[in-house]
Amino acid sequence: MSKDGLPEMPYWDGPLSHPFYSKVIKRVLDFLLALILLIPGLVLMLPLALWVRLDSPGPVIYKAVRGGYHNQPFRIYKFRSMVVDADKTGGCTAKNDSRVTRAGRVMRRLKLDELPQLFNILKGDMSFVGPRPELLLYTTQYTKEQECIMWVRPGITDRSSIVYIAQDEIVGEEDPVANFEKLILPEKNRLRVEYARSQSFPLDAGLFWETIRGVFGKAGDMAKEKKRA
Repeated sequence: MSKDGLPEMPYWDGPLSHPFYSKVIKRVLDFLLALILLIPGLVLMLPLALWVRLDSPGPVIYKAVRGGYHNQPFRIYKFRSMVVDADKTGGCTAKNDSRVTRAGRVMRRLKLDELPQLFNILKGDMSFVGPRPELLLYTTQYTKEQECIMWVRPGITDRSSIVYIAQDEIVGEEDPVANFEKLILPEKNRLRVEYARSQSFPLDAGLFWETIRGVFGKAGDMAKEKKRA
């Protein structure tokens, strides 16, 4: 067992298309940007934490185990957006999932539940841009080709996050786990492999700004829906 009480995973380090950028430059940029965003981030996180606390019983922060850099498990931080022990009744969020709290519905749609991952970035567990960290159930099933996903730090956003920004709509309400594994996971893994093999600063910058535009677009959609209601 590791010092965090997580299972030890085999260490594997494969080639990268831009190793110096990936291991050094990107890590420095991530750390500096996370520091810059920490103060405005805390201004947002404090009222969100209070909202989570008042909205439903349970901890404010949800710590979930995910497959990480060099195949080492880590705990990803999120604002809790579901009822306590929701992960024990299924690992995939369905459309109109009753386990999602009122605060959680808003936070998940605007990706506000991901804000605590600034601390994951400062710790070195994550990057702003990189393959979204997946459940160990799935990372332990990666093929040799897919193992390159673990060559780079997982991120808050990547191409698959943008493509599947409305994932719960796709998996539907009937058997969401099976739908996720059949309709989404293969393409997500393909996009993750594609990213790992072509990681670069221009690619990361493009995905970063595309994600911001997507979030603002979702915020605009919510405002229009509220106005129509």
